[in-house]
Amino acid sequence: MTDAARPPNPTPKSLLLGLIGAPIASSAAPHMHQSAGAALGLRTHYQLIERAGAHRGDLRAMLDGVRLLGFAGVNVTFPYKEAVVPLLDALSQGIAELGAVNTVVVGRDHRLTGHNTDSTGFGRALREVIGDVSGGPVALIGAGGVGRAIGFALAGMKVPELRIFDREKAKAEALVAALGGRLSATVVASVDKALDGAAGVINGTPIGMLPDTGCPVPVAALKPTMWVADVVYTPLWTPLLLAARERGCRVMTGRELCVFQACDAFHLFTGLDAPVGVIGEAFDQIMRRRAGVREV
Repeated sequence: MTDAARPPNPTPKSLLLGLIGAPIASSAAPHMHQSAGAALGLRTHYQLIERAGAHRGDLRAMLDGVRLLGFAGVNVTFPYKEAVVPLLDALSQGIAELGAVNTVVVGRDHRLTGHNTDSTGFGRALREVIGDVSGGPVALIGAGGVGRAIGFALAGMKVPELRIFDREKAKAEALVAALGGRLSATVVASVDKALDGAAGVINGTPIGMLPDTGCPVPVAALKPTMWVADVVYTPLWTPLLLAARERGCRVMTGRELCVFQACDAFHLFTGLDAPVGVIGEAFDQIMRRRAGVREV
């Protein structure tokens, strides 16, 4: 890591972080990062920075504020993950090809460096929950922002073949081109073709996110030998994961991606190892509150 990419102080006593996006009022990020900071003895404030419909000039102004007001860094979410890329001073390895940033670190010289912890977090989560994914083809449903991050994560996991389906074929083609031979990736014409003989299935779309109750794949195509991952976490147990569990598949919920991307971002902001258990419990608390479960 270069000096420009390092946080202003590797072990700060106080920590100012934030999230740029819209809408973000219900984000779990503040509670996760503030809980992690508190566990490590840091006075942490996580500021939501929201301006609906902001154009490039507004986004640049928000980043200038982050640069000058003492932020260690910010997370970036919809709709700015791609728009923020050309406004940064530097990008970590592979981000130019990936084309999206969800974490910006303010360096000691106030330079802004972009990272993508959706990608690193997904890879880390998959290793923790599923383990070895090199045993056969993987079907990726959705090649949007999250799907692209997943594709780049899989490129470092010895996946023998990645089959990508998106309703907008151009997005799938763009992801294959961006991967640039990092792994054997092909565009398929249907979900059925993606799943035929696949060892793993990943939903990288919003299908199944409340209030939607759909399933991105035909349930009959799920086999007990498959592993199935979903990026959706509201609800945690999506129609896809419920069906996969019923059929004996190994499953990974969207919780793991959310927790591990936050852990990776916290490490980038502070230089400290993130307390995974604390961040996970903070996420679970938010989910229980949304479900109306009272804390005892």
